[in-house]
Amino acid sequence: MTDYLKSNNIIEEKIHIGDIPAILFRPKEKEALLATIIFYHGWSSSKESQRMRGFILASVGYQVIIPDAIYHGERNPIEYTAENARYFWDVILNTFDESELIIKELIEKYKADPNRIGLAGHSMGGFISSGVFTHNAKAKALVVFNGSCGWKNSNDIFKEEMNITMNEELKVMEDKINLIDPSNNMHLLRDRPILMLHGTNDNVVSVESQRNFYSSIKSLYQDPKKVELIEYPNLNHYLTTNMMEESIAWFYKYL
Repeated sequence: MTDYLKSNNIIEEKIHIGDIPAILFRPKEKEALLATIIFYHGWSSSKESQRMRGFILASVGYQVIIPDAIYHGERNPIEYTAENARYFWDVILNTFDESELIIKELIEKYKADPNRIGLAGHSMGGFISSGVFTHNAKAKALVVFNGSCGWKNSNDIFKEEMNITMNEELKVMEDKINLIDPSNNMHLLRDRPILMLHGTNDNVVSVESQRNFYSSIKSLYQDPKKVELIEYPNLNHYLTTNMMEESIAWFYKYL
């Protein structure tokens, strides 16, 4: 089958950063430092499944990297059953830990402009990107598709939906979640550009966590236009063309 994601103006390359396999898109014939977006995929997805979105962002001038998270893609994928959903936060926290290496290598080896690094992610990738953005002051702009900047709130919803009984191991995990949770570190986010895009009928990641986060953080912004929550009526857990268009406009303005 012919690969339709081809362009004379965009280079696509499979790379490894440490042990992390990734796809890198970049515009051809650009010698200067590149505005770079790290795009994180969701639960049960992979870097290959997000190629179209990487290609779209690269086609408007950005360098884009899409890494595989553990238990996904080339990294020992698992069956994404309800039972294995217990690995959800393990994946998020591990990917958060790996982000520093990815950013470092992008700057040192792939001409990423250290002053123009953006973060984006869908679903689980939205959790990851919000955490990485919160704790990396040099990151310039964030777009969260159907994810959550309120980790504790989302975790509480997950526990209720799945009827999870707490134990000591889960308590340790929750302590880590709460420590990194963007909603517990809003002082690190003051006046930094954040765009949240979410369907009102999302039955995987409830929009309520984003509503709560937005309601709490917007008062910290001198410019209220730099933090936005756009809700899509009746939309379930999907990343739409309109969302991609909003993300491009956001990065164009702030990255």
